[in-house]
Amino acid sequence: MDFGLVLQTDPPASNVVELMRRAERNGFTHGWTFDSAVLWQEPFVIHSRILDHTDRLTVGTMVTNPGTRTWEVTASTFATLNSMYGNRTVCGIGRGDSAMRVVGRQPDSLARLGAAITAIRDLAEGREADVDGTPLRLPWVTDGRLPVWMAAYGPKALALAGEKADGFILQLADVYLAERLVKAVREAAQKAGRDPAAVTICVAAPAYVTEDDSPQALAHAREQCRWFGGMVGNHVADLVGRYGEHSSLVPEELTAYIKQRQGYDYSHHGRSGNPDTAFVPDDIVDRFCVIGPPRAHVAKLEALRDLGVDQFAVYDMHDAKEAVVDAYGEHVIPVLG
Repeated sequence: MDFGLVLQTDPPASNVVELMRRAERNGFTHGWTFDSAVLWQEPFVIHSRILDHTDRLTVGTMVTNPGTRTWEVTASTFATLNSMYGNRTVCGIGRGDSAMRVVGRQPDSLARLGAAITAIRDLAEGREADVDGTPLRLPWVTDGRLPVWMAAYGPKALALAGEKADGFILQLADVYLAERLVKAVREAAQKAGRDPAAVTICVAAPAYVTEDDSPQALAHAREQCRWFGGMVGNHVADLVGRYGEHSSLVPEELTAYIKQRQGYDYSHHGRSGNPDTAFVPDDIVDRFCVIGPPRAHVAKLEALRDLGVDQFAVYDMHDAKEAVVDAYGEHVIPVLG
């Protein structure tokens, strides 16, 4: 199993770069950042610094979208980084949540996302692509390689990920839901004539390592990670709006917890202490995140690995960023990495 570190690009950027360097020293293979240009600093500028200050780390977006940049710009940016640092990037992409909604736009359609996946990958790898009806090619790209991983929850999005994406990003660490959603992606890949095993599976969620499993320690860990249930709730609310509250197409285990949700302020997006996530119950934090002493992390990640999960990406947005990176380097990665 590979391990990734996911950060927001809060200033100063030097802190982001240094934490990524720390992650590489501790055995992490991937470094990811959010991509929401209003809420945080521009990720690709910082990606260049991360790549320059690490030796092996693969760097990517978790996640970009088809709407805030034109597709040829996204492809050119990734291809430039790859030309400079040797094919060490991954394009994580989705329909767009915070990046689009915070500026008053709606997330892109799945049809447009699917077209963007193909075009961005083709352009970044030196092939001609259709961009809004115009055939384009980046003539300076040689030996480029850009895996495109797609974030998804709903049935149509899962099918698209299986049909077109090189990897599937599942932003929750619930073993039961992971089994069901990974199965849907693999079945879609097989139906599309692809090798299901060729689709990389990445589970991304907050991890908080405690010294023990005392009630006090676990309560603090839950409060530091409760924001994640609110973030996932944005996507779940979209699913409920599309498929209904009790649809057979969407697991009840994914949708039931948002009944008390009363809106969302993106100024607190992805941050511990988010006041808009009080509706998230403890059991959802425990299921969606990975908390507790190191042995609890190993046990849960072993279960995910046995489902075929290739990478666990640690959302590191809480009061123990360095401690979690070090704890994973000492206790978790040596066992599972």
